[in-house]
Amino acid sequence: MEETREEENAPAAAYDRLGIGYKQVRRPDPRLGALIRQALDGARTVVNVGAGTGSYEPEDAEVTAVDPSQVMLDQHPGPRKVKASAEELPFADGAFDAAMAVLTVHHWSDLHRGLGELRRVSRRQAVFTWDPEHRPELWLVDAYLPEIRDLDRARFTPVAEVVEALDAHTVLPFPIPHDFTDGLQTAYWRRPEAYLDPAVRAASSTFATLPPSVVEPAMERLRADLASGAWERRHAHLLGRESVDYGYRLVVAGEQ
Repeated sequence: MEETREEENAPAAAYDRLGIGYKQVRRPDPRLGALIRQALDGARTVVNVGAGTGSYEPEDAEVTAVDPSQVMLDQHPGPRKVKASAEELPFADGAFDAAMAVLTVHHWSDLHRGLGELRRVSRRQAVFTWDPEHRPELWLVDAYLPEIRDLDRARFTPVAEVVEALDAHTVLPFPIPHDFTDGLQTAYWRRPEAYLDPAVRAASSTFATLPPSVVEPAMERLRADLASGAWERRHAHLLGRESVDYGYRLVVAGEQ
């Protein structure tokens, strides 16, 4: 029984650990914000499931933040905050005009149940997630931390399955800009030195999950390649790019 409670609380436990300092690294990017606002346009009431610190919430709507982690909710600036899991939302059917979920579904213990809850409590749904089947993958994974590949494939559900579960009508790609401000795993594809910063890594659930015995030797190899110029020689084709599509998608369902 104790093991079951730990599994149910796994997302909360993870973000209770990495949530400290999260807000300083994971700063909302206005370009992603504009995409999400467009999907939520006209919604007066919104529930943000897996809300964290409140990134990308529309300013012109009444937002209710839901998160299983008290550490994250304590950093959320809004007045309406509920500690709960996506799989059991404590709201009536159709309680909200829209529901949003930003880079959170991979933490849910039961994806289909959680997406079903989004559909139950709202008339429109906007889910921002990452497709593990997309290529190319980030050079960090290929050359330094292949352990990330198996970890992320185990956590993330293919976007096609999310689309089917939501009965979505729209899938919008979001290529990651080279100066993206929200420090998710691929944010620094053109700024490799950022991965050497422990604070940057601490704000990524993937890095926080991997043991130091795996991460630290990889970072030493990256440090050496940056110092020698080897990284720049290998990835010169990236240095002139403004953005790269690494598989991030906004899935929109429900009322249009």
